[in-house]
Amino acid sequence: MKNKYLSRSLNLAAIFVIAAFSIFAQAPRPDFNRPRTFDAQNYTIRASFDRSKEKVFGDTVVSLKPLKADFKSVELDAVDLAFESVKLEPSGIDLSYKAEPRKIVITLDRSYGPADLISIRLKYSATKPAKGVYFRSAENKRSAQIWSQGEAEEARYWFPCFDFPSDKATTEEFITAQKDETVVGNGELVEKVDNPDGTTTWHYKMPVPHSTYLVSFVIGLYAKVSDSYKSIPLGYYVYPGMEGTARNAFGDTPKMIRVYEQLTGVEFPYNKYDQTMVANFQFGGMENITATTMSDLEIIFGDAIGGNGTTTDLVSHELAHSWFGDLVTCRNWAELWLNEGFATYMEAAYREQAVGRDDYIRKVKEDANDFLNDDVANKNRHPLYDLNAGDVDSLFDNASTTYNKGGAVLHTLREQVGTEAFWKSLNLYLNRHKFANVESTDLRAAMEATSGQDLGWFFDQWVYGAGAPKLDVRQVWHARTKTLNVMVSQLQGDAITRAVFRLPMDIKIITPAGEAVEKIEITRRMQSFSFKLDAKPSDLKLDPSDKIPVKRVKAHAVVTAR
Repeated sequence: MKNKYLSRSLNLAAIFVIAAFSIFAQAPRPDFNRPRTFDAQNYTIRASFDRSKEKVFGDTVVSLKPLKADFKSVELDAVDLAFESVKLEPSGIDLSYKAEPRKIVITLDRSYGPADLISIRLKYSATKPAKGVYFRSAENKRSAQIWSQGEAEEARYWFPCFDFPSDKATTEEFITAQKDETVVGNGELVEKVDNPDGTTTWHYKMPVPHSTYLVSFVIGLYAKVSDSYKSIPLGYYVYPGMEGTARNAFGDTPKMIRVYEQLTGVEFPYNKYDQTMVANFQFGGMENITATTMSDLEIIFGDAIGGNGTTTDLVSHELAHSWFGDLVTCRNWAELWLNEGFATYMEAAYREQAVGRDDYIRKVKEDANDFLNDDVANKNRHPLYDLNAGDVDSLFDNASTTYNKGGAVLHTLREQVGTEAFWKSLNLYLNRHKFANVESTDLRAAMEATSGQDLGWFFDQWVYGAGAPKLDVRQVWHARTKTLNVMVSQLQGDAITRAVFRLPMDIKIITPAGEAVEKIEITRRMQSFSFKLDAKPSDLKLDPSDKIPVKRVKAHAVVTAR
């Protein structure tokens, strides 16, 4: 009596939860895209510094084209910038403006239209900026440093701009530093000019359009270790005397580029690649376009223990952003997983080529487990499509979802469509959206075009749905009929996790006579599978090849029916 009542209650509960989830799933997703009134074409940024006051002196020319007719004013993101002048270039006409707490509103001299190119020159300063530019004093064996950090929306703290990933523009930087210092910036070093006051201005030019959060510079005393891949110069910038550390940490970069080119079918898209270590960096690394910034602690730690996998993963992760994040960039912050999930997955993909399949699977499972452990206690849970993206300051509070789950889900996507179709799809995805912005729908379209599969269900549950399946597996052996019944129950379900996942996978059944692998597809809250066997099984493994690592499984020992 009790068991019958319990079974009925569970089925009714499952129906209720599934119905509730269906209503939740049909709710429209919030739109995190940011409206634009213009298309930025180029930023020419000049910056010098008063180190004693931690002050930035800026002089930026913003070139843009209106997106509609009757364009009379320009709004640029700007936080705590004290403006000295705003002029129309090249005429030098003064423009009226209003500096508001988080933006500057500029009134133009007349109406403009989409055919016009408007250039506005803004001179300003920022004293002890809260974000964007960081001053580091000399310590131990390293010199004082000044460096920038743009992600997510920190560029606005040191130059006026449209500070959102959906707008891409070319850049030029003129960064003035002390004569004995090195400046590392985005793109090609055009020239260095010595100034009468004993400073030197470094001129970098980045001719490929990119989002503002990727604009960067680093200033300090550095030793450069030069390397190359084909005709692409590679620079590893470390503190003087640490040249050996540079080779240990970054020496595999040419091999990594070759592997990523082979996998994606897309050549490294830029004319140089630098990696620079800095002090007290808030991340392990940052993929500033052509000029990655690295935490010195990460690099020094790896070298101290003779090199380790963590450093390899960091270097390969940031390099992977050259394709996934810099070349093809998320359109809004809710889609950040398209940058970070891919970079995390490419860590494993590099290991697969460099070490082997076993290490690839180990890395994917490690990422999945990191997410599963964090998901239990994290108060900022969200799907890969980040429904909390409106709060930019919290974007990295639940990094295990965006990074670790994102990478593991891409592995599952590869298993779903097949390895050949997966990499062909990524080639299509990268070429179709080169130098542009993407959303998850663009990835789905590329995967469907190449594989021929309808992947709406996959993206609904893995990208737009949160959490993970929690499976309970029970086995009953019927000796008379030599039949094994396997009951799989999905026990997950909360406010944001669906009650039922669709889970196509294998099941391995081990008997004294050997092993048998059967294909199953779990599509219900409770589901039973039957298998004819020669003898009672000794063990059972659900998903033995880890096609779906983002899951929790509790398997009970086999019970013999009486």
